[in-house]
Amino acid sequence: MSADGKLRCGGDWTIQHAADLEKQILALPTTLSGVLACDAAAIEAMDTSGAWLLQRSLDQLKLRGCSVALDGLTADFSALMQTVARGWAQTEQLQESTQRGRLDRLGRWAGDAAANSSKALAFIGETAVESWTLLGRVNRFRWRMLLHNLQIDGLNAMPIIGLLSFLMGIVIAYQGSEQLRTFGANIFIVDLVGISLLREIAPLLTAILVAGRSGSAYTAQIGAMKVTEELDALRSLGISPISLLVIPRAVALIVALPLLTVFADLVGVIGGMLIAMSQLGVTYHEFINRFEYAIVLRHYLIGICKTPVFAGIIALVGCYQGFQVSGGVDSVGRHTTNSVVQAIFFVIVTDAFFSILFSWWNV
Repeated sequence: MSADGKLRCGGDWTIQHAADLEKQILALPTTLSGVLACDAAAIEAMDTSGAWLLQRSLDQLKLRGCSVALDGLTADFSALMQTVARGWAQTEQLQESTQRGRLDRLGRWAGDAAANSSKALAFIGETAVESWTLLGRVNRFRWRMLLHNLQIDGLNAMPIIGLLSFLMGIVIAYQGSEQLRTFGANIFIVDLVGISLLREIAPLLTAILVAGRSGSAYTAQIGAMKVTEELDALRSLGISPISLLVIPRAVALIVALPLLTVFADLVGVIGGMLIAMSQLGVTYHEFINRFEYAIVLRHYLIGICKTPVFAGIIALVGCYQGFQVSGGVDSVGRHTTNSVVQAIFFVIVTDAFFSILFSWWNV
């Protein structure tokens, strides 16, 4: 600081002298205000670190209320200062965005959620309109596609669903047998296995397996068609992708999932029956007699009536995510993952809703 009130900068503003320059800057009076002239004609050398240090000092003076005018820089040093000033402005913007990051992320999440909800409702509406149109023109329905999907999503899924349902019946019966044997209530293993499997576990397990198996396949198939522009080719030929790709898959799954659930019920009860015989001494004849007495028809119907809703959710979510694919093949994988996660989430939420509803109705 000179006697005439000017700031005079001189010497080497380089990284080797950064520590000494920092000390001199800190020694400046803190009461500076008003218009302040900064003479930089005596600066002999400057690198990026020196330019950054000078720019930071000028900005700090401006924050104190000083109006700083920098004069005397050579053309090369002035160009370096301008470059550093642009980078300094970007750094400040980054700091501001970091400080308001949570609110910004919340706003972006809300905006994305609203946009995705709007797209999903539009997709559901288009599917409903196309389905209503096909009801009046049954001859335009893709029956061959329906039968193909029934085989792929229904018949071919029976082995894995049967195996897991059988193991689930064994697990439920085995875990329950330990407690029932303690109280001498061996015969109630039938109630435990029958009600839990028929009413809740078999429909939910089947829906989750189908969501992971068929829902992901829907997304991958439709997504690959979109990446290769096959969907655009269908539209150019006047063929609706909804009527060709979505509705046959949804109808096939709505037909197949209840049948797969019946199969899962049967196989799961057989698994529980084997454990009841081996662990609790409940014979097959006693098991069947108790089953006919304890398991009323409503438990079976409650489990079955939920499955068409599950099937519709899985099919719509899988197809919708396929239509949302954009860009390259990496988008196909990302949306396939989203399809499985969202389908399972909505299936479980719907099952919880049904449980609460049936509880209110005392069913």
